[in-house]
Amino acid sequence: MSRPDEVEGEVAGLLRRAAPHELFEEVRDVLARRYRAHAELLMADYALTSLRPVTDRPDTVGSVSVRTSAPGRAFGSQEAHVVTRGSEVTVHLPVSVRGDRLGVLSVDFPAGAYAPGLLGELRDLADALGHEILVADRDTDLFLRARRATRLTLAAEMQWELLPGRSCSRPEYELGGQLEPAYAIFGDSFDWSASADHLTLTVNNGMGDGIDAALLTSLAVSALRNARRSGLGLVDQASLADQAVYGQHQGSLHLAMLLLRFELATGEVEVIDAGSPRIWRLRQGTVETVDLEAQLPLGMFEDTVYTCQRFRVLPGDRLFLLSDGVYDVASPGGEPYSLRALSRAIMNTRLLPPSQVPQAILGELAGHRGEQIKASDDAMAVCLDWHGRPGAEAGG
Repeated sequence: MSRPDEVEGEVAGLLRRAAPHELFEEVRDVLARRYRAHAELLMADYALTSLRPVTDRPDTVGSVSVRTSAPGRAFGSQEAHVVTRGSEVTVHLPVSVRGDRLGVLSVDFPAGAYAPGLLGELRDLADALGHEILVADRDTDLFLRARRATRLTLAAEMQWELLPGRSCSRPEYELGGQLEPAYAIFGDSFDWSASADHLTLTVNNGMGDGIDAALLTSLAVSALRNARRSGLGLVDQASLADQAVYGQHQGSLHLAMLLLRFELATGEVEVIDAGSPRIWRLRQGTVETVDLEAQLPLGMFEDTVYTCQRFRVLPGDRLFLLSDGVYDVASPGGEPYSLRALSRAIMNTRLLPPSQVPQAILGELAGHRGEQIKASDDAMAVCLDWHGRPGAEAGG
């Protein structure tokens, strides 16, 4: 049997040289040649409800549930899940990149071919495959097509392309976000970017629907990124995006947005509340809103002046950033989700990692609205767990 470092080196070289659409074929060939194993790569769909095989014809194959299947267990726990059937073994491994969950690599070993010592090697292989998939997505649609349980609307295609990912993690924080309805979203979006010292996080709720809303969001997010990448502060980022939206639409369309900048060393947060997205905080078992001074949405008037407010997050805090398509949704009896049901949902999900929380919050929202009632607005949920840095100052 080959040493793990030999296999790792071989696979790394093959992945670097492989054509983007042949990445998984290279991995599968190595596993088959060395261990007589059969491998399958499953990608998480946009709604995060199913795992779908990567194939040239994704419409012809079935999927497995994220919640009830063995691969789904590995995806949810982000840990390898080993299933033994007599003398045969299947290893399900999460395929993730810096906390962004992409899918699952499932490897079937025939009798006598698997040994527990292979698990570390398999984890490294799944990690390497995940990184290469992110690069390959620039040049092939193979992996993106596998994520689609049904066709995306054009507006949804534009919105998903804007996102930085759906989850990420660093020692100081963990993030997760989700948009619904996943295959027909319009207007709502989120964005994040981290440096050595700061995390910038924005969430928005665009005006209108369909292509108009997606175009509006694309303009605003691109303007914010342009300002951020030019080294401008939060106020100037908001001002530049405000001018871009107003210059294009002269106030006929505008965009509600929350902009936050976290200082990673201290937990100090600068925030601009420019519209309807709101923040809830879970701290030491208590759910509370983070009250901010509401300012004008981006693009409503010419040359709007924005100002930053400040608050602090503490280690152990969990923040929820939600659009009005979440907290304003009424039950059949007319009760807004934010009145009581949202607090229950926040408490019910307190043991889940942030990558799973947004989907769970939106799932409970559907129950609150009534499963038979069609959503009248799209919905966005972002969850942030703050860990802080060792030695960070305490405060309120």
